[in-house]
Amino acid sequence: MLPTRHGLLFCLVLLAIFLASVNYNNGLAYGLTFLLAATALISMLHTHRNVSGLEVNVLPPGPVFAGETAHFRVCVHNGNEYTRVALWLFCQDYRQVFHVEPQTTVQLEVPVTSTGRGYITCPPVRLSSAYPLGLQYTWSAPIKSAARGIVYPAPAGSLPLPTGRARARFSESGRTREGDDFAGLRQYIHGDSPRHIHWKAAASHNNLLTKQFSGEGGEEIRLDWDLVPGSVEARLSQLCKWVLVAEEAGARYGLSLPGVRLEPDLAATHYHRCLQTLALWGLKGQRQ
Repeated sequence: MLPTRHGLLFCLVLLAIFLASVNYNNGLAYGLTFLLAATALISMLHTHRNVSGLEVNVLPPGPVFAGETAHFRVCVHNGNEYTRVALWLFCQDYRQVFHVEPQTTVQLEVPVTSTGRGYITCPPVRLSSAYPLGLQYTWSAPIKSAARGIVYPAPAGSLPLPTGRARARFSESGRTREGDDFAGLRQYIHGDSPRHIHWKAAASHNNLLTKQFSGEGGEEIRLDWDLVPGSVEARLSQLCKWVLVAEEAGARYGLSLPGVRLEPDLAATHYHRCLQTLALWGLKGQRQ
């Protein structure tokens, strides 16, 4: 705990009042001096109590693409019976003031900008408070967390999809066009893409139905490392863009990298598995 600028000024004024009371032997000045000093000492106890005993947990953010901002969730729990007032959360250049009611948890979002693919971790965070009078402030030790988020490669590149028949399902804007390759409905199987669920039919039935497609929509697309020229990062960015386009169209696609081969699939988890493979491929010390 250290004094603030206002606290230092308060000490100087208090010293001046004390010297004046000694010089003039004024009892009222003595009383004012000791009253103000006692108030400052009591405020120190409240300042320390305002931060002491709080529980802080850092939760990982959702996946982002390189260059985007990941939002780590910092949960501050107050397990005591009194309100914590005017707390400050610091994390690098980010700061936010908040309050925590008794027996409640406050969740704050700390933005961290990603610079490249792979894993992203939250910088150390700390809590601080100058409550109630602002004469002194106290702070916690830096809180480090093992929580980490995944950063996918930035999607980039101008190469078309490697399979012409599957590419015919896209419009010039990159969105899926309605075609005549609808083949019927079947019972929903766990892992089917939500894009293929027939939601209108689900509203009038007790079970989910999945759309089946034939013709060009059933074409399998192989997103292969050898089909993309350029540097490692340029190849990964192009493959990432292909994954996004193929997923948006509801196409069946697979991914091939040196030492890694993911078979074509339509499951919802396949999309994130492909992007995670691209994010961590070739990075030392990074495990999927």
